[in-house]
Formats: sequence, C-alpha cells, structure tokens
Amino acid sequence: MEKIIYPRSPREEMAGWTYLPRFVDKIRLHLAGKLHPDYQENFGKGFDGAWLKTAGVTAEQFIEVVKNSITDGEVADWIGRNVKKPEAEQAAFRDHILNRGREPEMQARLNMRKEQSGLTHRDDIQTFVDYIDADEKRI
Repeated sequence: MEKIIYPRSPREEMAGWTYLPRFVDKIRLHLAGKLHPDYQENFGKGFDGAWLKTAGVTAEQFIEVVKNSITDGEVADWIGRNVKKPEAEQAAFRDHILNRGREPEMQARLNMRKEQSGLTHRDDIQTFVDYIDADEKRI
C-alpha cells in the first residue's frame, strides 16, 4: 500500500490566505511525483481552483512560483507582490472554504463523502474542511 503524505490542513493560512499552505504542499508533492492518486483527480480544481480564481492566478503560473521557491516565505513574498486583493475578498474566501458543506445543496455530497470514508458516526463533521481533517486523521 502506497503511503499517503498528507498536505497541511485547509484551515492553515499563509500570506493572509486560508487554504494556501495546503495547496502549496500539494504542488510540491506533485512536482516531486509524490502526490497520492487520491489527490490527483482534483489537483488544481475544487478548493485549489477556488483559490486560483479568487487570487487571479493561473494554475500554471502558481505551479511555477512554487517550483522556483524553496521556502513558504518565498511563496508568501511572491503573493504579497503579485496578488493584490482586498482583505474583504480574502475574508469571503476564508468563509467559503471553512463553511463549505453547510449549504443545503452540498450536504448530500458531504454525507456521501463521510459514508465512503466510514465517518458517518462523526456528527462533529459539519463542513468539507472538517471532513478533510478527519479523513487525514487530524481530528
């Protein structure tokens, strides 16, 4: 069985952006050929894509930034120089990420994910971020 290297929690922040450290981890794992197949189908989509769209950055552009950096600080510096979004937009993105799954139209999908992972007994899982953290054994 292939060992999964989990990216950071979607709750973590970098350069004022919730979720960004996780996306950076996924890119680094992808570039190293170590991104587990479970993450590959949605790489650059889902929450990754939502960050790219909100930040106004293409996947190719941001992958290059991460590829040409060694530290998170270098990535954060690039974000500071190139991604100029009002704090209100960052806050709206944070709310979207942290509350996704509470919407009535998303609850069936969240429940399906919980069932697939054997987590239906976990009433504390109310959002997709909760689900990710539980599935990756953080909570």
